[in-house]
Amino acid sequence: MSARIMVVEDEQRIATVLRDYLEAANYQVTLESRGDEAWAGIVREPPDLVLLDLMLPGLDGMELCRRIRSADDPRINAILVIMVTARVDEVDRLLGLEVGADDYVCKPFSPREVVARVRSQLRRLTRLQQDSSRPDVELFADAMRARVHGQEVDLTPVELRILSCLLQQPGRVYSRQQLMDAAYTDHRVVSDRTIDSHVKNLRRKLSEALGADAPITSVYGVGYRFDT
Repeated sequence: MSARIMVVEDEQRIATVLRDYLEAANYQVTLESRGDEAWAGIVREPPDLVLLDLMLPGLDGMELCRRIRSADDPRINAILVIMVTARVDEVDRLLGLEVGADDYVCKPFSPREVVARVRSQLRRLTRLQQDSSRPDVELFADAMRARVHGQEVDLTPVELRILSCLLQQPGRVYSRQQLMDAAYTDHRVVSDRTIDSHVKNLRRKLSEALGADAPITSVYGVGYRFDT
């Protein structure tokens, strides 16, 4: 069955062009012009991917993305989100990553570029679903233990929580603040350097256990991701 794409765009001409190109690529497409109506549709029948305009009536794209990522329903919080926006300054890009956007397309854009971005994200999702067990890295959160290639790895509770957060969605960039929130359940205030130090130690331990570079990549100015 082809992937289901929801296009949330209040400019009818752009929405129609995107629908036509995506349907030509054999995707199932629904259109929504308001953020609040899009959210109702997502709750009713979660799509595989949402192409989400930033400026929307009813509920803006940033808030809609936050709702998707914070939803209790795993069918919703796992939805791929590609932001479509004319606001190209760096602050908006970082805010988009902060709320969990998977990718960005900036207006004006080529419809073929959008289809290529959609295809790339769906391929990544398929690859993660096929290899979601990560047999080389296993976490046992309840027992506060980790194994790499079947061998126990001595991680601190903070390191284990950071790794657990990164492994929730391999390939996704997590900001330092998101890792901070995951690592410190008592909501204490720590600096970015503290998180960087924990990630450095985590990388070292994983590298020693794997016999290769740890699959944790730093994304300059944003945070970290676990590579597949």
